[in-house]
Amino acid sequence: MKPNPVKQKLAAGQASIGTMMFEFNTVGAARATAAAGAEYAIFDMEHTGWSVETIRNLCVASRDTSMVPMVRVPATEYHFIARVLDMGAVGVMVPMVESVEQAQRIVSSAKYPPVGRRGSAFGISHDDFSGGDCLAKMEQSNSQQILIAQIETAAGLENVEAIAALDGIDVLWIGQSDLSASLGVPGQFGHPTFVAAVDRVIAACNTHGKIGGFMTTTLDFGEWVAQKGFRMLAWSGDVWIYQAALKSGMNQLRSFAE
Repeated sequence: MKPNPVKQKLAAGQASIGTMMFEFNTVGAARATAAAGAEYAIFDMEHTGWSVETIRNLCVASRDTSMVPMVRVPATEYHFIARVLDMGAVGVMVPMVESVEQAQRIVSSAKYPPVGRRGSAFGISHDDFSGGDCLAKMEQSNSQQILIAQIETAAGLENVEAIAALDGIDVLWIGQSDLSASLGVPGQFGHPTFVAAVDRVIAACNTHGKIGGFMTTTLDFGEWVAQKGFRMLAWSGDVWIYQAALKSGMNQLRSFAE
């Protein structure tokens, strides 16, 4: 099984830059994203209609590149977490994490025994259909995977220190739209209440040796969260990147024609 370069960079104190994908679900889109320099892509199952079969194709296409495939599952359920890992995901993001007990279910569902209870199947997609020592594969998977807990509710924020203290969770990722809405300031990312929440999350990360994660759609916002100490950063999502680039190019071409 391959090492995880994203986890290695983060462990060395460096930043890792990737993107999220919500709309473009072809194997070519995954490979093009890798060719653009994304170190990882998070394929979304929460806000899309993508099935596990779609996720499998995206993960398999990604595994032939340098890009690390990760998946946001729709809920904290074993059958989502374990299955996307078996399909080849190297990281799992879980939305709306609000308690230590919920975070522990994530770890238990993702890790092989004795750490967790993930079912064992080898010689399939996640280990590139290869043979080899099953115990070594289990240990490598446990150590190389990235588990991301999204802090995006007032309840999650209230319990963020305890969640950050849990072994097995690697990244605390702020879902800014949901968190701001839950705090009563929807979309107001400069509001003191939201800024204080961001500071609390990154402080919990720093205290417990976890990584702060964030998706940004503007460079100014990206600079702000990077200066705050967030090191796992995603540049927007496929559909918004496409729209912004298309709009910019068409507007410039229209100005030439007119």
